[in-house]
Amino acid sequence: MSETYVGVTPEQFQDFSQLPLEGPFQMLNLLKFKDKVEETGTTGAEAYDQYMKAVIPFFQASKAKVIYQGKPHFTLIGPNDNLEWDKILIVEYASKEDFLKMITSEGYPAKMRSQALEDSRLILSTAQ
Repeated sequence: MSETYVGVTPEQFQDFSQLPLEGPFQMLNLLKFKDKVEETGTTGAEAYDQYMKAVIPFFQASKAKVIYQGKPHFTLIGPNDNLEWDKILIVEYASKEDFLKMITSEGYPAKMRSQALEDSRLILSTAQ
């Protein structure tokens, strides 16, 4: 089995915080949900929906907005024997500072996100 990722490492957090990033940016979220979340007894998809509801006030305070969310259905380029991800989500943040303040705010539901996921990727992008 390949390595999985559900949270940021201290090294990644440090590298991100030092990026010379000005203005808005987008985060591409590739999400693979757990079949069952032991802590809640729900599916990973249900637990992630609860996380998204819990994170709304944090998004509002940081001026973040979901600009796309969808379910992958078919791979046109790449391995076609399975779909690796259950959900694709793109969130736009006003600034790096707003994002960092959001994810380090007291009460931010990071644990809910981690509990729901079997694997994920969070990829920073900016418009060219």
